[in-house]
Amino acid sequence: MDVYKHGAEIIKQSEVLVITAGAGIGVDSGLPDFRGERGFWKAYPMYEKLGLNFYDCANPVHFKKDPAFGWGFYGHRLELYRKTQPHKGFNILLKWIEDLSLDFFVVTSKVDGQFQKAGFPDEKVYEIHGSIHYLQCLTPCCGDIWENKEKIEIDYNTMRAKNIPRCIHCGTIARPNILMFGDFSWISSRSDAQSDRFNIFLEKNRGKKMTVLEIGAGTAVPSIRYLGERLASGSGVNLIRINPREYQVPSGHLSIPDTGLKALEKIDSLLR
Repeated sequence: MDVYKHGAEIIKQSEVLVITAGAGIGVDSGLPDFRGERGFWKAYPMYEKLGLNFYDCANPVHFKKDPAFGWGFYGHRLELYRKTQPHKGFNILLKWIEDLSLDFFVVTSKVDGQFQKAGFPDEKVYEIHGSIHYLQCLTPCCGDIWENKEKIEIDYNTMRAKNIPRCIHCGTIARPNILMFGDFSWISSRSDAQSDRFNIFLEKNRGKKMTVLEIGAGTAVPSIRYLGERLASGSGVNLIRINPREYQVPSGHLSIPDTGLKALEKIDSLLR
C-alpha cells in the first residue's frame, strides 16, 4: 500500500492523536536546519569564523561569562521565532483533530512556540526543552519563570547583544527558560507541569486507538524519537514517522520519507 494512503487509513481509524515534533517541522516555515556544523554555519556564518557550532553556542555558561554573547545568539533566535509564521501543515493537523473528533496532545523538542502560534491550546503542548518565550534568573535566585517580553538589540557584525535582560527579582542576568547543553540552572517546573498534563492525558486514553505522528525528529538529540517508540510499543498504538532522511522505523510501524508539510498535504488530500 502507498505510504500516504496507509497513513491516511491509520489516522482515519484513530481516536487519539499524539503529535511529536522535532526541529525538522519548522523547516517548511523557513526556520534554519541546524543539522550538522554546515547546516548551523549556513544559518549563522559569523559563528563559522569563530569556529563555534550549535552545541558551543547553546550553552548557559555564556550567560555567566559573557552575557552579550549568550544573548546575541538567543536574542536573534527570539526575533526569528517571533517573525516566523507556522506553515500550512499546522492548520492541517488542527483540521484533522476537529473533523475526526480526536483527543490530542503535542510533545515537542522545539522551543519556538510555533504550535501555540498556530492555534494549539497551551495546555495541550508539552515542550520538553522549555520555551524561548519565557525567562528565568540565571543563578537562579528563586524558582520563578516569567513571560519574555524583551526586545534584544543585536550588533549583527559581532552577534553580540547591546542590552541584557535582567531578573525581575534580584537584578542579575536573566536567561531563556530553555534546557541547554551542559545546563546548570534550568528551572524545569513549567515543563514538568506540561509533562504531568501529558501523563494524565495518556492515562485517560489508555486502551483507545492511538496514533503517534512524529514529524521532523532526528537522531542527534533523540528524545522525541525515543518517546514515540516507547509509546508505540504499547498495544493498539501506531507510529507514523515523517522524516526525509532519518526515516527508519520499528517493525510494524509506518515510515514516510518526506518533509513534514509535503507528507501532511498528501495525507490530507487522501483523507478528503
